[in-house]
Amino acid sequence: MSRVPLLDLHRQYAPLRNAILAALTRISDSQRYIMGPEVEALEAELAGQLGVQHAVGVSSGTDALLLALMTLGIGPGDEVITSTYSFFATAGVIVRVGATPVLVDIDPATFNLDPAAVARAITSRTRAVVPVHLFGLSADLDPILSDAARAGVHVVEDAAQAIGATYKGRIVGGLGTLGCFSFFPSKNLGAFGEAGLLTTNDATLAERARVLRDHGMQPRYHHHLVGGNFRMDEIQAAVLRVKAPHLAGWTEARRANAARYRTLFREAGLDESIHLPVEPAGRRHIFNQFVIRTPDRDALKRHLDETGIGNAVYYPIPFHLQPCFAHLGFTSGAFPEAERAARETLALPIFGELTADEQQAVVGAVADHVRASRQSDHETSARA
Repeated sequence: MSRVPLLDLHRQYAPLRNAILAALTRISDSQRYIMGPEVEALEAELAGQLGVQHAVGVSSGTDALLLALMTLGIGPGDEVITSTYSFFATAGVIVRVGATPVLVDIDPATFNLDPAAVARAITSRTRAVVPVHLFGLSADLDPILSDAARAGVHVVEDAAQAIGATYKGRIVGGLGTLGCFSFFPSKNLGAFGEAGLLTTNDATLAERARVLRDHGMQPRYHHHLVGGNFRMDEIQAAVLRVKAPHLAGWTEARRANAARYRTLFREAGLDESIHLPVEPAGRRHIFNQFVIRTPDRDALKRHLDETGIGNAVYYPIPFHLQPCFAHLGFTSGAFPEAERAARETLALPIFGELTADEQQAVVGAVADHVRASRQSDHETSARA
């Protein structure tokens, strides 16, 4: 078996090549590149696909999060509760609007926000909670939404990795006040560059977001708000319109690969050594990543690197230990579950076009490492 990539976008692109090139030609011929009919059509199509009233195309998933906070008027003096274990943008945008990130620990089984920790963190200064649907699995939203509603606090869903995931039959991104999605090329629905989406069922917030994404301008050159340049370009919208109808099929392929991994890991006798992703009742995982965990993570990663098996660490340093957040005053041990996840988690290939033989090679490489580690431990014990 040759190398197994963590992700291979060529395989997804090949059958869509002609349709994508036709879309790119259409944009080139139109000579309209920013905020045109392709963006408007994509917004309408994705709103329908996600079951929301309003979808606002933006320049990236990060800008979707930033725009969400700006739309809610969050700024200096405000607190925003979120996970300490996520991609940097989740906490970075809070600081960028001048608010204070209030970090909380995670549920060790799902890697998502611990709802009990959220409830304890709400204060009179809390303006929003940002639950992250990490790796493609919805956070446990009901208690978060309930506590937020009781406190008069907004919920902004960070669904950057979770397009199509569901919670108790409802599609994420439309359950809180606002939802935020990323179309970074590696996502389940990826553009040909940076792009994102803001979703809401509130018409007033949707209109405010549309104005803020274009420098707060309405009408042209009249600025009643200070916004930003968060506009989506036509090329990204056109590419996403070609790809979006295939998302459901790609998601099912990822889910099938996840099920095959479970079978292969069980057959290899790795149940006790490797913890696989969970899918709690009532939640539909879309496996943006397939993240395993083991205390032997770093050694396993070195072995997979040497064997040619694609893998990645998401995320090695929680927010509370990042130098840029040192002013928050946290030290090692503040959030033990997030810190343990940072030490133990490893993502394996899960893209929809991954073959059964490639998955067998991945599990075989993991099994080889586990067997070698067990043998080494046995020999060490025998010499003791």
